Amino acid sequence: MTQHEGTPGDAGSGDAHGRPVALVTGAGRLAGIAAGIAVRLAADGFDVATTHWSPYDERMPWGRQPADVESLGESLRAAGARTLAVEADLSLPSTPGDVFDAVNERMGSVTALVMCHAESVDSDLLSTSVESFDRHFAVNTRASWLLVREFAKRLERRERQDGNARIIALTSDHTTFNLPYGASKGALDRIVLAAARELAHLRLTANVINPGPIDTGWMSDELRHDLTAKTPAGRLGQPGDTASLVSFLCSPDGGWINGQLLCSDGGINS
Repeated sequence: MTQHEGTPGDAGSGDAHGRPVALVTGAGRLAGIAAGIAVRLAADGFDVATTHWSPYDERMPWGRQPADVESLGESLRAAGARTLAVEADLSLPSTPGDVFDAVNERMGSVTALVMCHAESVDSDLLSTSVESFDRHFAVNTRASWLLVREFAKRLERRERQDGNARIIALTSDHTTFNLPYGASKGALDRIVLAAARELAHLRLTANVINPGPIDTGWMSDELRHDLTAKTPAGRLGQPGDTASLVSFLCSPDGGWINGQLLCSDGGINS
């Protein structure tokens, strides 16, 4: 696990800086949803820690963009945020605890956990391998559970619960010809929604967002045209659309929304 940190100035450590801390996972590409969320939360007044995993991007069609992590950090710092970028293999059970240790040491206690990381490789019922199935569940489901559990344990150790803690996860309703991704995301939903009730004593909210089809560079021209035609809004979603909802949920005004699976998809699934 490697780390890249930066500050907007000579900021102190821990909570003394005066800004709440958000941990946003899966922010390896500037074009991605996680990067859009991170930038929005920095503009909202959060210090922002991010995770990424370069080997995943390297085997995806878009490839690794080595400069993107530092460019994202520069954007966050320009908004006045302290930053920490952690390269983290979330398929390992030890990684969630290590990530929280790193963020706590460098930036202080996490207030908002926003889980955007994903393993996503298309395959159907007959072609999915056991190795791929297990990797999807390790990253999308088990790591998310361990991140939520780690967050909750650390909240329990705090002297005071102020009702501002947030858990948000991105999900998908994709199922056909996408077995391991869809199944692992469905299990993720149950974990996060359970947190809304089981962790009620910590005065947090836990919600899931289905962002619908977001154009982050993975779509073919044919798919882009097809999905645009099916969306009542007449356009595809952008990372900023999801970031706006995350921003609201992380604000005091969003505190009454809890235990929900929210569709923010332009009406494509209506």
